[in-house]
Formats: sequence, structure tokens, C-alpha cells
Amino acid sequence: MNYFRNVLLTSITCLGLLKTGIAQEAKNDNSKTLASIKDSVLANVPATELKATTKHWYEQIALRGYAQVRYNRLLETNDKLKCEQCDKSWGEDGGFFFRRIRLIFSGNVHDRVYIYIQPDFASSASSTGLHFAQIRDAYFDLSLDKKKEFRFRIGQSKVPFGFENMQSSQNRLPLDRNDALNSAVSNERDIGVFFYWAPEKTRKLYTSLVNDGLKGSGDYGVFGIGAFNGQTANKPEGNDDPHIVARLSYPLEIKGQIIEAGIQGYKGQYVVETRSTGVKGPNKDFSFVDERVAGSFIVYPKPFGIQAEYNVGRGPEFNPVTDSIETRNLKGGYITASYLLKLKKQIIIPFVRIQYYDGGKKHELDARSYTIQEYEYGIEWQPFKNFELVAMYTMSERRFEDYKLQNNKQKGNLLRLQAQFNF
Repeated sequence: MNYFRNVLLTSITCLGLLKTGIAQEAKNDNSKTLASIKDSVLANVPATELKATTKHWYEQIALRGYAQVRYNRLLETNDKLKCEQCDKSWGEDGGFFFRRIRLIFSGNVHDRVYIYIQPDFASSASSTGLHFAQIRDAYFDLSLDKKKEFRFRIGQSKVPFGFENMQSSQNRLPLDRNDALNSAVSNERDIGVFFYWAPEKTRKLYTSLVNDGLKGSGDYGVFGIGAFNGQTANKPEGNDDPHIVARLSYPLEIKGQIIEAGIQGYKGQYVVETRSTGVKGPNKDFSFVDERVAGSFIVYPKPFGIQAEYNVGRGPEFNPVTDSIETRNLKGGYITASYLLKLKKQIIIPFVRIQYYDGGKKHELDARSYTIQEYEYGIEWQPFKNFELVAMYTMSERRFEDYKLQNNKQKGNLLRLQAQFNF
């Protein structure tokens, strides 16, 4: 009996092992079959479709923007005081005003190609013609190396002249750029070709100075040089003589503080196109020498900040004594002091700016002659990243004269407000 029982148990065990072996073999065969089918299918799929992580160029484009709404008439003492290049809603008949409404399309469409396109939907053709759509930036960066330290910028972009000129209006503390350096390039932009160089480490620093709320100017290289039309953005060239510009600026980190010093200059021939009937000029095409050199010095707000620039040069300017536009000397600059306060997630930045300018504004009627002395006291409040409110009290004295408007000197004060929405 024990013998038959042992035989039976042995047979059952053998059958179990045989079943397990057959199942495992079948499983292996199925795996081989599935692998064979997978290899067969993938062999007929194009290689470009196998890279699931590869994105199309249009999937690399990011969209962001901001809008600014202003009101300049509070505590106003003189409605004849104006600043055409600053803000067309200054003075009489000014009211609530869209200063900027911008969308920015940007991204790397290739390892070596970066695009940046920025239209503005609040361009002002005049004091009575508002909210026109117009291209502000439309440029393409072509990198010459993998680290993107050497690159060409082609298209319409900011001319590398002046720190505050290149600082985005989204980041700048005072509501308008200073007259002294901004009179060099209206809207800060022109069409041309620029070459920029900066080490990879410095490029990252430029980016962090903006992203960390330290009011950086953006990445325009340690060294930049280029050629541009010279008649400013969205205008055709007025002659066969392009402007040449060069800039050298380098940020240094010293014991947690960041300091940047720079020098820049440009030279060319500018044609004064907006003229009164009867105004005189040295030649029939009203072409003038247009050249400047400027120095910049910035201490980034950590927490105390200073921003100062000064420029000298020659350019077209109306002379009320001779009723003519002449090539005359110009000079002027500004200094801005600020203090960065962080209260939990809120940011408060009080600031003060003093500016002076004596020279012409080539973009305005008859290259208007200006003498400006101005004091501005303001505060920027950021309760969260998508909203900023700026209140700025301006004490201004401005002489601005052209062929039709002479002996014009205005002095006054006003409280200016701006709400900015970042998205």
C-alpha cells in the first residue's frame, strides 16, 4: 500500500512540473512572438515619428504679455506742461490712457535659432489717434556656438545704447525713460544687424537680474556692435548712411552685491522728416550729423540700488534765433535711487529720480529744442506678480521750442498713477 501511495505522489509531482514547464515555455514563446511583431511594426514607422519627445517648432513658442493703464491729471498745476516722447496723455485733454498693451511671442525654434516678436496694441499715432497695433520687436537670434555665447541679432530690436533704454518698461521703476538718453532713439528700436557676445555664466546672471525682480536690462551681451538704419523703429531709412553702434558693459558680483558699469556710443546721419513750413536747414534733404557717447553705472537693489547715466554728443536741434535746424551740442543724464522691501510675498520699492537734458529731440517736429530739469518721487507696490501699482509725483520744468511754438517754457507738478497687469 505504501508503495502504490509513493508512486501516485511521484506521478502527481511530475505532472505538476511538466505543466509548469509547458506554461513557461509558452510564455517565452509568446514574448518572442510579441517582440517579433513589435520589431516588425516599428520597422515600418518613420524615425521622426518614433521620437515622442521631439516637439514641432510651434510647440516651442511661449506667449506672455503685459498692459499699462495710466492717469496723469491728479494734483496737476499746469496743463500746458507736456512730454510728447514720454506720454501723450500728459497735460490738457489727457485722461485715462493705455500706455502699453503688449503680447510677446518667443522661443527657440532650433538649437541655434531664437525668435522674439512683440506687437503693441496701444501705439499712439498722435494725441488724438490712439490704440493702433504696431510691431515693437521682430528679431531673430542666430547663435554661432552651442553655448550661445556668440550670436547675431537680425531684425527690429532695441539699439544697444543706454541701460534704461534697454530696460523693459515692464521692469523700469519711473513711468517714462529719461529724456537725455531716450532722445537718442525714439521707442529705443530700429532695424539692423547686431552682434552680441557674453560668457554663458554672465548670460545666466543677466536672466536672473530680471527674474529675481532686480530691475535688470536683459541680455544684450557684455559686448555688442552693429549697424542699423538710424531713423528709428517702423520707419524707412532716410539716406544711404547707416548708423553704427557699439557697447561694452560688464556686471560684477562683490560680496553679494552686483555692480555693472558700461560705455556705449553711436554715429550716423539723421534726416529730420517732420518739419514746419518755412523752417530752414543746412541742406535740402535736412540730413544732420548724429553722434553720442554715454556712460552707465548701476548698483542693483540688494536692497539699496543706484542707476545713473550721462551722455554727450551732437545732433539736429531747432534754433529759435535763426528759425533753422542746426547741428548742435547736447548733454544730459539722470540718477535714480531705490530701496527694495520684501514683506512676505509683497514687494515695495520707493524711488527717486533726478534728470537733466539740454539738446534737441530729432524725432519731434523741427527737432525741438529742449532744456529739462525734473524731480520724480515714486513708489512701486507689487502685491503679487500679476499686478503692480506705481504712484509718482513729478516736479518738472521744461523749455521746448519749435518753429511754430517759440518762447515756450512750462513749469508744474503732477501726481501720476499706473496700474500694470502681467500675464
